[in-house]
Amino acid sequence: MDSNLLKVFIAVANTKSISLGAKELNFTQSNVTLRIKQLEKSLGYDLFHRTNRGVVLTLAGQKLYPYAVDIVKKVEEASLKMRNVDYQKLLKVGSTQSNTTIRLTKFIEKVNDDFPDMKLDFVVDSSLNLIEQLLNYKLDIAFVNGNPNHKDIEVLNIIKEDIVLVEPKDKISENTIFAYKNGCLNRIFLEKYLSDENENKYKKVNLENYELILACVKSGYGVALFSREIIEKFGYQDKLKVTDMDFNLDTYLICRKDFIPMIENYLRDISLE
Repeated sequence: MDSNLLKVFIAVANTKSISLGAKELNFTQSNVTLRIKQLEKSLGYDLFHRTNRGVVLTLAGQKLYPYAVDIVKKVEEASLKMRNVDYQKLLKVGSTQSNTTIRLTKFIEKVNDDFPDMKLDFVVDSSLNLIEQLLNYKLDIAFVNGNPNHKDIEVLNIIKEDIVLVEPKDKISENTIFAYKNGCLNRIFLEKYLSDENENKYKKVNLENYELILACVKSGYGVALFSREIIEKFGYQDKLKVTDMDFNLDTYLICRKDFIPMIENYLRDISLE
């Protein structure tokens, strides 16, 4: 039984329409009609009743539907695993600087212990750039800040982050926002928050060194948004004014839905907190 014909059958059954099924699959309507007829001919049964309002499953179609869904799912799973065979000796990992600073060492240690033959390649960049690279198949997985909410992305794991605003403790800060680099979601969130809070315009300064950013904030040169873990790692928790922020900038471990690593279950269960 041709799984491609079953995919067309499922799309038409779900949408109850030849035209909507064609649109979902990005096929022509005549192509979908032809494939449905091919499937019906191979099975020897009509699968749909045609009506003025669309199509409905016949009894034979209703019986076929759950088997079709199961067959297509298994074929897709097998295809993914076969495409990933050559990648199991190499896992290309993307990470934001914040995740590199506070948890990537633990990730490397765990993966090396559990998969000693696997090589890890790393790219450190902003969340937005990492998502773009992942979607272009340049990365297998990525640690990014904030939920990407993309139809082609699968979330494998979520790590809770305690996000805080840091300001100088005993000084009035200058109107400057410090961030790691362009595309940094911390800066984007902080810019929006500050623009909602007041009308002052803020300069933006990128420094690719967290300890230097914290030192600049302590000296009164501006403000920044950080995970509390980073502040504590560099010993600044008592040197700055720290305000809890209600931002969803949790760390999301992601991959493409059509290119899931074979160690998927391991990545879903791994604890890095």
